[in-house]
Amino acid sequence: MAQKLNYAHYDVVVLGGGAAGVAAAAAAGKNGRKTLIVEANPMLGGELLSGMSLDGVLNARGEYVVGGISDELFEECRQMNGFIGPVHDYRLICYVCVDPEVMKIAIMRVLSRYGVTCWINSFAEDVVAKDGVVTGLVVLNKSGRTLVTADHFLDCSGDGDLAVQAGAPFELSDASGDLQPVSLMFRVANVDSGALLRFAREHPDSLALGESDYIRGDKTDEQLVDLLVKQGQPSLFFKSEGPFLGDAIRRGDLPPTALIMIQPTSEARKEVCVNATRVGGNIDGTDTAALSATVGTLMEQVWQTYGFVKRCLPGFENSVFSGLAPRVGVRETRRIMGDYLLTKEDVVSGRKHPDTVVAKGAQHVDIHQSGTTQIRIPIANGGSYDIPFGCLLPKGLKNVMVAGRCLSATREGMGTARTMGPCMAMGQAVGTAAAMCAERGDPDPRQLPVKALQERLRAQGAVIDGVY
Repeated sequence: MAQKLNYAHYDVVVLGGGAAGVAAAAAAGKNGRKTLIVEANPMLGGELLSGMSLDGVLNARGEYVVGGISDELFEECRQMNGFIGPVHDYRLICYVCVDPEVMKIAIMRVLSRYGVTCWINSFAEDVVAKDGVVTGLVVLNKSGRTLVTADHFLDCSGDGDLAVQAGAPFELSDASGDLQPVSLMFRVANVDSGALLRFAREHPDSLALGESDYIRGDKTDEQLVDLLVKQGQPSLFFKSEGPFLGDAIRRGDLPPTALIMIQPTSEARKEVCVNATRVGGNIDGTDTAALSATVGTLMEQVWQTYGFVKRCLPGFENSVFSGLAPRVGVRETRRIMGDYLLTKEDVVSGRKHPDTVVAKGAQHVDIHQSGTTQIRIPIANGGSYDIPFGCLLPKGLKNVMVAGRCLSATREGMGTARTMGPCMAMGQAVGTAAAMCAERGDPDPRQLPVKALQERLRAQGAVIDGVY
């Protein structure tokens, strides 16, 4: 017996409730559109809930290059005592650190403020499209199958699920065929930051420091560590080629990894996030069986790493394991081909596109590889780069925009724009653009004057030119 098909209509439908999707839905709602966000997981937020610090929000000079909806989220976290703020690693870039438990609440407060409808535990089963126009999304959940129609669809799925089903061209990896390893963040509470920072000061050769000429300047590793310690926050990257981490990997105490990242999440709980795990072998995050098969391995790596830091790293002696990220971290899958292709050259040169920019990024080109290797290329002068509107407009589609790591980019371009800061900025851009198209009565975002979109984004706190 055929299942009954339910029906619903919204002005804007957002697929994916990660950093890009949350910002997109909030922006569309803020601009007066009836908006639905559809998320496969039981909670909205994606990597915003992982414990990982938010990279790409600040440039290496500590200046904000992302604002607007992200500011609203940060302010909510601040009001709930869950905002640590900017933290520098004196390696490549600054980060914004928040409490992921508080961020869960902040996200829902912001979406509720703008009247956004949220469907969790919901999957995009099919797309209804003709001649480049998407008219409906079939959503599957415990309520059954629902055909959701809308004027505009925003693909913030990370994997480009909606755009691909609608016929947009895409790339996966590059000529190498490589895909970045998947990982799993975890958190540790009751950490003595003072003892940890003293250990860092005594062992600068074990830390990744000064990996750009801008940050390095004429400073020694010892001087850079002094700056880290004076900051008072445990933002540390132990490198695989350094004695502390390298010797542990050679002894078999740890699985091969490029870095162990330690960054603060909660001062009240004396908690840090640890980023260390990885499963390579070109795992395709769109292959459910392959991705699922990594979960057990990643969890064993988590427990092995926690055991190691508790035994061997000063400051962790009395620590307690406090949490896992809610999902496996996938760094790389499909990249939708759009009107503009963000390249490595765009990023590392800090290229500006004043006539078409709708978002900025500031994370270095960051491509993880299997084992202990990782490609890191800094942005010139510790600055930022522009993301043109064309990166968010899939070829062949008329009322669909993308935001997040499925943007139109080369592998290197995606290797920076995939981070949470630019994802939120891109999300705000497409959510605002969808609302403005609706106001004009023209569903095609290519007919929207980019200058008008830029002005609206500026007025609502987004960083389009300069920094703040």
